[in-house]
Amino acid sequence: MSKIEKKLQALGLTLPQPPAKGGLYTPAKRFGEKLVYISGCGPSVDGAPVVGKLGEEVTQEQGYGYARDSMLNVLAVLKAEVGDLDLVKCPVKVTCFVASTPDFYAQPQVANGGTQLLIDLWGQEEGAPSRSAIGMSVLPGNMPVETEAIFELK
Repeated sequence: MSKIEKKLQALGLTLPQPPAKGGLYTPAKRFGEKLVYISGCGPSVDGAPVVGKLGEEVTQEQGYGYARDSMLNVLAVLKAEVGDLDLVKCPVKVTCFVASTPDFYAQPQVANGGTQLLIDLWGQEEGAPSRSAIGMSVLPGNMPVETEAIFELK
């Protein structure tokens, strides 16, 4: 078990199976020798998709958890691509899309659920990526959060 997976275990978390593709794309794409781009992943609870919109059916606190769950799916795809998360130097860039009502303004606080997980795993200096948190009127499958990321390999 990798050091990163041991840290996940200490947090009471495990990597799920990588999510199934939802269209015509590749879940992970390498750029040169050092960068891996992970396509957008949504949250799932016990393998079931999560639906709803922040500001309506989904609370900010639930959204934070769904952003963490989305990041777990991102990490599952990353592991499937590189084989071992200990080969990852750091997260570089994260984009978190948040399906929300027009009067919901806490997209950054929702996105913190995913980026906090990265900081917990790689540390404050290496684990804090550049990030965007973007409000959307709707996401595929009516999911509340979708996260994509770029990682640098060692």
